[in-house]
This record gives sequence, structure tokens and C-alpha cells, in this order.
Amino acid sequence: MKPIKLFLLAATLTAFANPAFSQKYKTPADTVKLNKEYVKVSDDIADLTTKIAVAENDLRSYHAKAGEATSEAQKSADESSQQASKATNGSVKEAKKAKRKAKKALNEAEDASKANKKIKSQDKKIRQLNNQLAKKQERLKELQDMLTSIRTMQ
Repeated sequence: MKPIKLFLLAATLTAFANPAFSQKYKTPADTVKLNKEYVKVSDDIADLTTKIAVAENDLRSYHAKAGEATSEAQKSADESSQQASKATNGSVKEAKKAKRKAKKALNEAEDASKANKKIKSQDKKIRQLNNQLAKKQERLKELQDMLTSIRTMQ
């Protein structure tokens, strides 16, 4: 029973993957609709390309900010560590300074973490935009094929 179901599923998928079955626009009368969709898809591709370029530029600035935040966090952590070692042998004033520097180091580390999260988020956004662009380009190719097949029929 399972092989029959598997065969029917494969046959159905193969049939619908065939361009003759999946072609939406088939007659010369459909060229107006096809041209409208062609223009819309082309505009979407241009828009996505622009969005990708902007996102990649933003990513470069995020990388720079993340590097800066990481170095600031490291510097603050070092200062905090030095102040803490002074505070162990020093007065209450030294302990308060150590506490302030530790808090500053923590804030700097959180900023670095947020910057790294922004980078990951931007990478994800770029991947999604690239996936959308690939789908639109594939659709544009399908529309071009349909247009070609309609022109050969005339």
C-alpha cells in the first residue's frame, strides 16, 4: 500500500512540476496580465536589490560598532580588575571605585553583546532578502519562459 501512495505522490509532483501544467499564462490574450506581473516582479527585484545593498552597508557599520564595543568592554574589564585588586587591600573609597568600574565593565559587556546580536539579526535579514530575491528571479524566469512560449504560438 505504501509504495502505491509514494508512486502517486511522485507522479503528482512530477506532473505539476512540468511547465505545461504550471504555466499560468498560455494564450496571446494573457499577455497583458503577463506583462503587468512581469513589471511588478521586476520592480520587486529592484526593490529587494536596494534593500540588500542597504542592509549590507548597515552590517559593515554594525561590525565596526561591535568591534569598538568589544574593545571598550575588554578595557573596562581590565580597569575593573585592577581596581578590585587595589580595593582588597585598600579603603572603603577604593571599594566604591571598584564597584563603579565593575558596573561600567558590565554595561560595556552588555553593549558588546547587544552589538553582536544586532549583527546576527542583520545577517538573518540579509539571508531572508536574498531568499526572496532568488524566488523573484525564478518567477521572472518563469514569466520570460511563458512570454517566449506565447510568442512562438503566434
